[in-house]
Amino acid sequence: MSIIDNISKMFKCRPTGDFCTAVVLAAGNSQRMGKDKILMPIGGKPVIAHTLEALERSECINEIIVVTKAESLQEMADICHDYGISKTSLVILGGKTRLESSLIGVSHASNKAALIAIHDGARPFITENLIGRVVHSADEHGAAAPAVSSTDTVRILNAKGAVTQTPSRDLVALMQTPQVFNAQMIKVALTKAYERGTNLTDDCSAVEALGYKVTVVAGEADNIKLTTARDLYIAEGILAERGGK
Repeated sequence: MSIIDNISKMFKCRPTGDFCTAVVLAAGNSQRMGKDKILMPIGGKPVIAHTLEALERSECINEIIVVTKAESLQEMADICHDYGISKTSLVILGGKTRLESSLIGVSHASNKAALIAIHDGARPFITENLIGRVVHSADEHGAAAPAVSSTDTVRILNAKGAVTQTPSRDLVALMQTPQVFNAQMIKVALTKAYERGTNLTDDCSAVEALGYKVTVVAGEADNIKLTTARDLYIAEGILAERGGK
């Protein structure tokens, strides 16, 4: 049993009393998909609609901010309206990078927000249970993120492609979202990362760069990020297993 499997028993899913804003990142270029993956249909509705509906249902989320690209602003606003995403306070223009979009999103969070959850819009299978676990952990520890154990052997390579290290799979974590933080912590961390010109692939890295620890919560295998065209077929299979929900 991996470390992640063990620590999953440490957390219970329950709403916190703190106001939590969810920043949904939907401003990517979808270069590997060839089309805007966020707007592509699975189960008869856009990917982003599935994502937003899950956040809407969660008792731990009080506000939703959607960060998207210029050409999708109106369509995103229409989706929020058509699918009854009442927690949406803003649909706003993102930046050129993930870091810029995250920073823009957290900067527009409500003044009431004690916690901010940053979630990939292309992860439509997030569950209320996982949202609750991560939010609760961040409320207790300041920063938390879900992860799953690797089922593949991982090797570390040098610049020439030679293997330098083969870590135990039990010590390798594949990070997911939502990643949830104390609101002030993540605002400062992302601002500092932007000022340094850092290129981040997730938001935990910005927090860790300031010396903060991120608590890892057990993620879920279905909480995949849709990245390639093949992922859409996998997504349809997950929906079928869930009875189309």
